[in-house]
Amino acid sequence: MGFSHAQIKELFSVQPRLPSQARLAVISELLLLGLSTDSILKAVQKNTELLRMSPERLKNRADLLRKFSFQEGSLNHIVIHCPSIFTLPQSRIEAVKDLLKEKCLFTVQQISKILQTCPNVLLEDLDDLEYRFQFAYFRMGVKHREIVNSGFFQTSLAEIKNRTIFLERLGLYQTPDKKGQTQIVNPKLKTLIRASETDFVTKIACSTIEEYEIFKKLLAREEQQKWNEDGTLEVELSDMESDEESDTK
Repeated sequence: MGFSHAQIKELFSVQPRLPSQARLAVISELLLLGLSTDSILKAVQKNTELLRMSPERLKNRADLLRKFSFQEGSLNHIVIHCPSIFTLPQSRIEAVKDLLKEKCLFTVQQISKILQTCPNVLLEDLDDLEYRFQFAYFRMGVKHREIVNSGFFQTSLAEIKNRTIFLERLGLYQTPDKKGQTQIVNPKLKTLIRASETDFVTKIACSTIEEYEIFKKLLAREEQQKWNEDGTLEVELSDMESDEESDTK
């Protein structure tokens, strides 16, 4: 099968009471999917229930993943970072796909890329996932293609909000108007979210770490007050969404 002696020892240390025949059947099926020995070992160590799946169920899940254009390379990536994609109920995967397609209006190709590059979305609360999209689209004024290509869903919403609002208050970021225009040049989403905190603060915000830390504490306090007063932080986004819809009619 291509495993080293050390890898075989580690594989058999996971779910040690599992019959060898059942273990080998699962491993064989994973190899047939094109997964590397390293990926398989890391996957079963992170999600031991993977070894208890039937080969038939693994085949069915593989067929589902192929519908999202998962190939050998992307499968190795997702198995390492989100091995539960094999054990999640199919209804859960379908629910995430439907939300991204019907409520967020991503194309099938864009959904495939999101799932391949940001498999963590499969584990998120659906309301939180929708709210995160709404923040990017309505609050930041970023369109679908840029959201997908930036790896937006790899970054926590808290971090995105902190950076965006910090720049806004420094006059370095502006929500586009209803025509998609701004009076300043906003940093690209990919640049904004992928920069290290030090680079973000010193090179993009032209500020100091101390000032940014103070800002984050103040913003957290402001948002807690909003929760206390409004009961939800979605009111502002809902208003923005309503305004945009009315403009398109």
